[in-house]
Amino acid sequence: MNKMMMNALYNNNSLSDMIFAALRDKILTGECTAGEKIKENSIANEFNVSRTPIREAFKQLEQEGLIENITNKGAYVVGFTKQDIEDLYEIRRAVESVAIKWAIERITEDELKKLQEIYDLMEFYTQKKDMSKVMEINTQFHEAIYTATNSRFLSQVLRVYQIYVNKTRKAALKDEDRLTETLKEHKSILDCFYLHDPEKGSEEIIKHLNNAKYRAKKVMQISDTKAGENE
Repeated sequence: MNKMMMNALYNNNSLSDMIFAALRDKILTGECTAGEKIKENSIANEFNVSRTPIREAFKQLEQEGLIENITNKGAYVVGFTKQDIEDLYEIRRAVESVAIKWAIERITEDELKKLQEIYDLMEFYTQKKDMSKVMEINTQFHEAIYTATNSRFLSQVLRVYQIYVNKTRKAALKDEDRLTETLKEHKSILDCFYLHDPEKGSEEIIKHLNNAKYRAKKVMQISDTKAGENE
């Protein structure tokens, strides 16, 4: 394969990955709703690209179960179903419950100092109602806990689905009124590190995740009569 062909292939792959990431973001945050048709023409105009990288992106989205290609009709958003949300948060509860216990038991002084600094930043931007920064710092807070577990295996498991977690987290924090509530939940989690109480830490992270699931479902408009259970 000559250099020109290799560059063309690389560029197509890069474009398809970019389009895939952009569309996945729209689907996971609810901007593209379930049942909505995704039109190749619209995407081609939006990204100023040919059909080839778009079709490659569609294949990736279909593999992840986010869209469905229907013969002679086109591609339609499947999105996150209420069962998907249930499954994701059930996994998070199980894995992050273990993660915080290990983190509290294994965290170093420097890591605890870093976790406190992250919380302080979250508090600062919550007061400013800067949702974008709060979401960014929220992710940093949880990732600092993953790092403190000192378990490469657990960190790998957590980071595999981090993209999906981040998107539902983003949906859960869209409402400014929820920022203060979320900050309080993170303060309760942080306190458990100073108390050296792994069991209490597990209780607080589960409570936080149950509330986050409820908020995500509400914002993403996924009806579920059981959304408020165990809150």
